[in-house]
Amino acid sequence: MQKVLTYILVKSIGLYINILGYVAPKKASTLAYKFFSTPRDGRLVKDQLPEILQEAEAEMITHEHFVFQMYTWQPGKEKKVLLIHGWESNASRWELLIPYLKKQDYTIIALDAPAHGLSSGEVFDIPRYAEFVNIIVHSLQPAYMIGHSIGGATALYYMAHYPQDIIKKLVVLGAPSDLNTILANYAGMLSLNNSVIKMLKKHFFEHFKIKTDEFSGKIFAKQIEIPGLLSHDRDDEVVSFKEGRKIAEAWTSAEFIITKGLGHSMHDSKLYEKICQFLSHA
Repeated sequence: MQKVLTYILVKSIGLYINILGYVAPKKASTLAYKFFSTPRDGRLVKDQLPEILQEAEAEMITHEHFVFQMYTWQPGKEKKVLLIHGWESNASRWELLIPYLKKQDYTIIALDAPAHGLSSGEVFDIPRYAEFVNIIVHSLQPAYMIGHSIGGATALYYMAHYPQDIIKKLVVLGAPSDLNTILANYAGMLSLNNSVIKMLKKHFFEHFKIKTDEFSGKIFAKQIEIPGLLSHDRDDEVVSFKEGRKIAEAWTSAEFIITKGLGHSMHDSKLYEKICQFLSHA
């Protein structure tokens, strides 16, 4: 019953935006973007944090008019790795990977994305997330970075748009490639018409200078020269395996690991051991 109600609600929102597109185009594109970029899950309450986050040293960092939450496990270790979570998640999603990294003697750093966890904001976008990542990279100097899902896409974007020689190796798990594909899936979910889709793409350009045709993980990956480990599951029902394949074909310095049966979360002991081996080898 709940699924039926959710389906009706989503389609009703889409119908409203479609109608609004004829009478108030700007309002329609703004509303379409708001629903597209507003996470409905992933928030945390400060006094009810998951145990894994309670074990970490927590710090709130201010950037312009935003604040974002950072967590650190085993501070002071020489090797440092930065973890970047995905959509409608938070830093606690790394709970199963963190023990493997602890055994390898890493200082482990994780952050909450904009509008996720304890970080501020109501909407999410990759460029803003990359700004947060850049602050941590230059402040704490992690040599390694691991991103999952939209976090992986953010890592690819970051490496292509923020020239630096601090990050030596990059791991990307279950990441989407093309913004146009994400928009098409979103439009299909709400049954948005072509006129609204065009307005939404125009909104991206007018407000963020983003041309959706050029906002692509495969394009970003072509610019990355450091060693990479890229993995995607064939049974991923959230981000199509085809998206991972696109990135793999463009990222020539990365090893592509294809998994099966892990779904989008990609939690797996063998994969985590492989990641640790990749990071530790010269």
